[in-house]
Amino acid sequence: MASRGGEDPLERYRRMRDFARTPEPSGERPEPEDGDRRFVVQRHRATRRHYDFRLEIDGVLVSWAVPKGPTLDPGARRLAVHVEDHPIEYLHFEGVIPEGEYGGGDVIVWDMGSWEPVKPDDPATGVREGELHLDLHGEKLAGRFVLVRTEKGDSGGDKEQWMLLHKKDEHAVEGWDAEDHPRSVLTRRTNAEVKADPDRLWRSDLPAAEAAVELRAEAPEAPTLEQLEALDALGEEGDWEVFGRTVRVTNLDKELFPAREGEQPVSKRELLRYAAAIAPVVVPYLAGRALNMHRYPQGAGGKGFWHKELPDHAPDWLPRWDNPDADPGETQTYLVVDEAAALVWAANYGALEWHPWTSPTEAPDRPSYVLFDIDPGERTGWEETLELARLHRTAFDHMEVRAYPKVTGKRGIQVWVPIAPGPSFDETREWAEKVSRSIGTVLPDLISWKWQLKERNGRARLDYTQNAVNKTLVAPYSPRPAPGAPVSVPISWDELDDPDLRPDRWTIRSLPDRLEEVGDLFRPVLHHDQRLPKVR
Repeated sequence: MASRGGEDPLERYRRMRDFARTPEPSGERPEPEDGDRRFVVQRHRATRRHYDFRLEIDGVLVSWAVPKGPTLDPGARRLAVHVEDHPIEYLHFEGVIPEGEYGGGDVIVWDMGSWEPVKPDDPATGVREGELHLDLHGEKLAGRFVLVRTEKGDSGGDKEQWMLLHKKDEHAVEGWDAEDHPRSVLTRRTNAEVKADPDRLWRSDLPAAEAAVELRAEAPEAPTLEQLEALDALGEEGDWEVFGRTVRVTNLDKELFPAREGEQPVSKRELLRYAAAIAPVVVPYLAGRALNMHRYPQGAGGKGFWHKELPDHAPDWLPRWDNPDADPGETQTYLVVDEAAALVWAANYGALEWHPWTSPTEAPDRPSYVLFDIDPGERTGWEETLELARLHRTAFDHMEVRAYPKVTGKRGIQVWVPIAPGPSFDETREWAEKVSRSIGTVLPDLISWKWQLKERNGRARLDYTQNAVNKTLVAPYSPRPAPGAPVSVPISWDELDDPDLRPDRWTIRSLPDRLEEVGDLFRPVLHHDQRLPKVR
């Protein structure tokens, strides 16, 4: 389409974007291919919500921004602003453009399909001359559409104004509104859902074939039935082949967790089976982070202690990290659960609780999360704990901050707030303290800010002090050392109103049913794009 003004049609697109920061494809013009022309409509929440209407013409996506969205109503007329052409690789883009960049916001593929020009035969001519009649064959949009230029742009930067309308044909529907159909045709998700948990980014500095970069940490495959049966077949100890590794397991029939009423105690064999089964879900929260292990070699009924240093006898294949800032006498080498078998090893080593650092090993002084710990006191009941959690829900909703709660598996509730890289621990701690103290003013009689437990007089503590290097909260899906092997489980904010919710409701035995029912509600915390608003 270089004939439109003689300029490479993607040149304006490239000039408007800083590709070192914006995850979009810069694009190389592909050779024209035989077959149907394609179109896409992307619902785009940027400075203002609009719909990007894009037609494949001569190897690029010729584009219009339609504020109110296309319609099947033949009586409606839609403003369409002619914007820069986009590369063809943008056809399936669904995700988030970083804040502060041109077009920053979230994007879904609202509709897509094929199209054909009706008048003129050459659509590039129609775009150049200001009128194009076309037929769309999409999932939502179908029938005859017309694009007509109503006002030319100027050298001052004003863009061409067009009008988009639907002809009166068998596909016409009076009163049809795009906002009544808000979901992506690719994933069936809304813009808000994609923003909370985007699957991919586009890297403009890579070739188009490599531009799609998965955001989700790669999860290991689940253990096979044969591997689980091999564990069951072992005696008291032996070598277990799991996840491609040989793990020496011992004391398999030892009771690690006392029984809950009406149940049997939980054995070490059962804990190892759980660790293997949950690994595909939990490893993304542990990968790339030093692990503090809370060990109970004699089981949850015995004395526990923190173990951080990877022992000398640990197998060579275990992933590890040497802390360059460790002083003499401090932990030098940490376990890093970058693979599923490492979690099985830790469980066999007596680690009943898993506490990953909140900063990655590549930047240990820069946190990935802001942590909030609602720690009830001796006289703080569950209902009061829920009241405090609901206040957090209201506060984060008011600030438009993405935050994700989980029950601790013991008595309390924790909230993780994912953030973009940048703030220091001092900054995140200060922010968490301001939010916590603001929440505490609503129910001051329930809150104590004292550090020492005996000085709190049984009141709850909103603990913001965990926002520091090497201070941790228990990982999602980690067991806790209590009867029945309860688990720290992510919940939705709506579940705070569930009368059956309890902090230790789920155990390693009941969690699989929970995951089957609701999935992993914590997964959006792995998307670190959020910048914290100012709090007075």
